[in-house]
Amino acid sequence: MRDNFDVETCPPKRDGCRPAMLAYYVHDLSPFLIRFSENFGLRWYGMAYVAAFFLGIFVVKNLSRRGLCDIPEERVSDFIIGGAIFGVLIGGRIGYMLFYDLPAFLANPLIIVKVWDGGMSAHGGIIGLMLYTLWYSRKHRVAWRNVGDNLVVAAPIGLLLGRLANFINGELYGRVTSVAWAMQFPNELYGSETPPETVTLALQEATAINPQWHTVEAVVENVGNSPVLKEKLAGILSPRHPSQFYEAALEGVLLFAVLWILRTKFRLANGMLTGAFFIGYAILRSIGELFREPDAPLTGPFTRGQFLSFFLVLVGLAFIISAIVRPAYPRRA
Repeated sequence: MRDNFDVETCPPKRDGCRPAMLAYYVHDLSPFLIRFSENFGLRWYGMAYVAAFFLGIFVVKNLSRRGLCDIPEERVSDFIIGGAIFGVLIGGRIGYMLFYDLPAFLANPLIIVKVWDGGMSAHGGIIGLMLYTLWYSRKHRVAWRNVGDNLVVAAPIGLLLGRLANFINGELYGRVTSVAWAMQFPNELYGSETPPETVTLALQEATAINPQWHTVEAVVENVGNSPVLKEKLAGILSPRHPSQFYEAALEGVLLFAVLWILRTKFRLANGMLTGAFFIGYAILRSIGELFREPDAPLTGPFTRGQFLSFFLVLVGLAFIISAIVRPAYPRRA
């Protein structure tokens, strides 16, 4: 339902503009924490990964001190750094190329190294971590399921910070809505779901302010520098769910709390917690996708994220069955 809309502020045939009497926040945050030039600087997205790695080391070291992790505390840092590089970064980037941008990757495989342009897949990162922990456990003769059980406790921290970085970047925004806390994202102008007349109107308003702002890139880049442009876009862009916050709360805060309690308060066989993570993440990700604008073609009625999550449920069930059939426990507990 989108009633009580101010027709004077909505372009013709635009579904989902600003309701009358409501002023939504127009996203105008810079993706740079520190900027040295037009395209070079410290980005919030990269800093989120760095912070997640350090917090992951802290969490797994804590579990090792409790005797819950078979990896000695002094070797946890090397393990997490390796997982960050070979699991999260490489796995996440390859996963994004395969799951979300395969045509572009096939046309130019070298774009896989352009991580500064964004494009990481949580599902790809999870698969990468699975393969990395399997290799690590065999090399260092520790139980693979035990290694995974401790790593998955730290994983939601990375998901939390990643979703917050998505919000700062103004990407992976939500579906059109009229809830009071909706926000407007200029990156919508890039979206395939955005009607061409909306993009045209935004460019007309922008060039009327500054003739050099004749591209979508210029509009998005300067919305934080021009209150006038921001006001004009407020009457053009769709109000949307800030779904990045929803996913941060579900996949990050809630999932971490559940896994931490299970790990520290219950005696579970190796693999049980890994299975709980896969199933929990799949369910919570699928819930979050209900509010998120699809960023890839649908698979039947399901978004790409929901479809891939089905396979995570199967993997999670496999880990749980393995823990029941062949129970083993942390050797230092």
